[in-house]
Amino acid sequence: MRATTLIATLALTGGLIGAGATIAPAFAQNTVPAASATAVAPAAQSSWMSIKDVLDKLEAAGYTDFREIEREKNKYEVKATDPQGQRVELDIDPLSGDILKTEVKRSK
Repeated sequence: MRATTLIATLALTGGLIGAGATIAPAFAQNTVPAASATAVAPAAQSSWMSIKDVLDKLEAAGYTDFREIEREKNKYEVKATDPQGQRVELDIDPLSGDILKTEVKRSK
């Protein structure tokens, strides 16, 4: 009786492992996640202003001494000096080049 239970358990376990090995590759495929509301599709990024155009627009507005510009998910982030001489961090709309947010940084 005990040997029968052991054989049945081993057969069941083997069947489950075999089924898992067969099904697992289907779940392991790399899929592209659906675009969320905050994600920007690559096609949309192609219509973004170039970094040079963004910097030119900021220079025309009086900003100078650009330290850093980064392309974020849905904006450009620029570290610069504003027309009053304060260090600022700007969030820039990538399509129009408009300033979305200005954060004044403390002097070090």
